[in-house]
Amino acid sequence: EELFREIRLPNEKRMHYVFEGLRRGMSVDAIFDLSKIDRWYLYQLEELALREKEMDIALLSDATRLREVKSEGFSDAMIAEVISKKEGLNLTENDIYNAREKQGVTLDYNEVDTCAAEFKALTPYLYSSTNITKLPKAPVAENDDKKVLVIGGGPNRIGQGIEFDYCCVHAAFAIEDMGMKSIMYNCNPETVSTDYDTSDILYFEPIDFERVRNVIELEKPDGVIVHFGGQTPLKLAKNLTAIGANISGTTAKVIDLAEDREQFSTFIDELGLKQPDNGTAFAKDEAMAIANRIGYPVLVRPSFVLGGRGMRTVYSDAELREYMDEAVSVSNDAPVLIDKFLDNAIELDVDAICDGTDVYIGSVMQHIEEAGIHSGDSACSLPPISISEALQEEVKEQTAKIALGLGVVGLMNIQYAIHKGQIYLIEVNPRASRTVPFVSKATGVPLAKVATRVMIQGDLKEALKFYDTFNVVNFDKKIMEPTLKGHVAVKEAVFPFNKLPGSDLILGPEMKSTGEVMGISDTFGMSFAKSQFASKNNIPLEGKLFISLTENDKAQAGEVGQMFTDLGFEIVATSGTHKALQEAGVTSTKVLKISEGRPNIDDMIKNEEIALAINTSDNKASKDDAKTIRQSVLANHVAYFTTLAAAKATASAIKELKATSGELEPKALQDYLS
Repeated sequence: EELFREIRLPNEKRMHYVFEGLRRGMSVDAIFDLSKIDRWYLYQLEELALREKEMDIALLSDATRLREVKSEGFSDAMIAEVISKKEGLNLTENDIYNAREKQGVTLDYNEVDTCAAEFKALTPYLYSSTNITKLPKAPVAENDDKKVLVIGGGPNRIGQGIEFDYCCVHAAFAIEDMGMKSIMYNCNPETVSTDYDTSDILYFEPIDFERVRNVIELEKPDGVIVHFGGQTPLKLAKNLTAIGANISGTTAKVIDLAEDREQFSTFIDELGLKQPDNGTAFAKDEAMAIANRIGYPVLVRPSFVLGGRGMRTVYSDAELREYMDEAVSVSNDAPVLIDKFLDNAIELDVDAICDGTDVYIGSVMQHIEEAGIHSGDSACSLPPISISEALQEEVKEQTAKIALGLGVVGLMNIQYAIHKGQIYLIEVNPRASRTVPFVSKATGVPLAKVATRVMIQGDLKEALKFYDTFNVVNFDKKIMEPTLKGHVAVKEAVFPFNKLPGSDLILGPEMKSTGEVMGISDTFGMSFAKSQFASKNNIPLEGKLFISLTENDKAQAGEVGQMFTDLGFEIVATSGTHKALQEAGVTSTKVLKISEGRPNIDDMIKNEEIALAINTSDNKASKDDAKTIRQSVLANHVAYFTTLAAAKATASAIKELKATSGELEPKALQDYLS
């Protein structure tokens, strides 16, 4: 019944359920009746299911059958899994690879002629196929040029955006600056890294170990960069190192140490740094025990994920039990990480470059939203707006200590939380982060280019001098950093809610944004205003403000309400928030919730009476009323904010805008940096 339901309902795993149905003997017609997927596609899948049934250990010594299986797209890992289940063996991907090599079943590369034979293509576009006809292979042209392989991030999606592609493109440009050939490896034809003028050679291939290995053995690059494409290529580092690939920059051993919670916690303790109480669970009972030891609320997430996928803040045993049952599949190979949640902490993002001897702090950014909102979804300010110089210096010292202690060579990103005046380490990523493009533009130092030069040539100071176009790098300090010239830059996330009807606007530890914008000016308020306009969240200068706050946030209702009252806004609020405002001496008008009758707040929004909405949530299951209000706000294009920190920043922005009568002064980025 469950299988039938999953085949009938469109979902991201539907094709897997369809294939499972074919495995179990369902007919094409039966699946068509359930799914209405065209029979042509179903027949292709049926052929694959039949081919899978035929697989046995004899396949590995039969070159003809093995070539046919590979030509139909079965990976080495999948062949190993199918035969192992059927024969009771423990075959690995490497076993299948060795069998293929022995039988001469290899991948060949064909070129897409982007110039239609009119003239020689500038960049070879290559894709692989199984040489089923056994025709002679064209020899690879030998030359003495040094070359570096850059592995991209694959498809752009929530959690893995164009920011990583930016890093890969800059890596290719830096490789060219060093007089070497760049090889770009990516499977996304609709992004900049796969443009004809970005690299010298381009491979359109899936980002998995088997295909990357094949390219490395064919090209024999002098270096392989896995640190700029996000988590996808980073996970390949260990296996690539095992086959002798030369990983440029930070080694696979360091990458694994940063991801291994127990080893990394020991390393941080040895440095004498603070981190939230945490643990790693390999089973549900273990997770419950850790959470009760740490104390709720806790932040839980699977290991080795990007964009906070599967991450959640949980507040009780019941919520954790539900999370473990439904959200993740926990095992020895896929543990769940559990951290104490630091309520109302201020989060900082730091991008740094290290060459093993020197450290450059590219930026210290302060998140506008409190800790608990995914860093990719939070607006952030460079420089920080409310962190003391002393604390910032301590953060820089800790960053340098970690970078040098780990042995990072290249880029790294660290997230800290400031809680009750103390610095806590949240996460260390020995790779490029999604803030690299923002920091590069805001400071004038192209971090990805500098890091690439460091990873290949090893000299941070030389690399900084080569790319310090605007003379902003302070080389005199022990820990080098850029000198900002009086401007403030604000990064704001861009969300796809308008494209996804029914989605909830509330932010949490799981990333929802698909891009980002930057606002820059001489003040934080104006920069924040520019960032909101750029992200299509147009801030009004007057009108009615709707406020609805959670119990925890009502203590700050008076402060926020007074800020907007002073700016001339008329406040309407739901009963609980209205009461909190009254007790704080702030004038507001009570408005009915949707479930309390009519006219209610939904009517006011639809009648275009509301200019701005502030609607917070505690990230627990949102009540129907609150969720409906947020969806109504979105549908009617009302400016909205879902955290009090963002609301306060908005008040600052409106104050700045009113001082200029709402006019935004354009100014070139270079003028801020010069």
